[in-house]
Amino acid sequence: MLSRSLFVRCMAAIALSASAALAVAQAPAKPRVVILATGGTIAGAGATAANSATYQAAKVPVDKLIAGVPELADVAQVRGEQAFQIASESFTNDKLVTLGKRVSALTKDPNVDGIVVTHGTDTLEETSFFLNLVIHSDKPVVVVGSMRPGTAMSADGMLNLYNAVVVAGSPQSRGKGVLVAMNDEIHSGRDVTKRINIKTNAFTSQWGPLGMAVEGQTYWFRHPAKRHTMGSEFDIDTIDALPEVQIVYGSGNMSLELYDAVQRSGAKAIVHAGTGNGSVANYAVDKLRALRAQGLQVIRSSRVGDGFVLRNSEQPDDKYDWVVAHDLNPQKAKILAALALTKTSDTKELQRIFWQY
Repeated sequence: MLSRSLFVRCMAAIALSASAALAVAQAPAKPRVVILATGGTIAGAGATAANSATYQAAKVPVDKLIAGVPELADVAQVRGEQAFQIASESFTNDKLVTLGKRVSALTKDPNVDGIVVTHGTDTLEETSFFLNLVIHSDKPVVVVGSMRPGTAMSADGMLNLYNAVVVAGSPQSRGKGVLVAMNDEIHSGRDVTKRINIKTNAFTSQWGPLGMAVEGQTYWFRHPAKRHTMGSEFDIDTIDALPEVQIVYGSGNMSLELYDAVQRSGAKAIVHAGTGNGSVANYAVDKLRALRAQGLQVIRSSRVGDGFVLRNSEQPDDKYDWVVAHDLNPQKAKILAALALTKTSDTKELQRIFWQY
């Protein structure tokens, strides 16, 4: 027979084991995050640790990216997919559509709680805005890149990727549109833009970040005001191709041949990246009016980093039947114009879209 003291110890051990098992059973499961890799600097490699600006992008496959940040396993169940392996300046409309359809499919998977898209920084702002407009899900989709390759001293990719997985796995990230996690900040994919080409704090938003990611936690300070994702009229599942839209960069002493070249390319719209308030030189007005009369949409944006283009200021947009891009920079205006043209060619409707998105 067991002694009373031994019996008590055995019962205590059983109770402790049962309590531990119950605690494990009740512990919340880690979020399931898919990392969809497209290449870029975050997958780049330089010849030496001193090469932070000279390197080859899109060299490291997604499985090695994940293996290089073992701390990811502390915050999520992570798996990777290699969508592309390119430098982001080589993104095309076809690749945007392909990527969007894969992201959409992943959001519909009940075994996926969030998605991280690794991306080169050169066109990261266009891709994040595109996804923000066409993905019909409130699941977090987070786009991330790095300004230095992983082989460089003070490389930023590891922490950026870790923070992106944290944001993608956070329930608080749901419903905020497509996000960008860079340099500890959480930005709206609509607002963010690359302002510096050689520093790790390259990405900023005119209206400020939405929040911060610090030591595995998200902190939120504002919400996006414009239509996105679940509230968008654009759905990637119904889009197979995008119409061509081209940008002409405004400057002094411009050649009008630039506008003619856009028309000859078969583009459906031209984004005029004007000086100041989307200004158009007096000698270019008649050319743009003639192009509009021939069916080409004219959208006035600005080459200036901040601010927004005022309608019927600088140019009588109502009279000329032109559209203004509001606060969208030329490259983001190009994305929205392409999507808008899949729905309508009515100028008033196009302007409504630019106000709302």
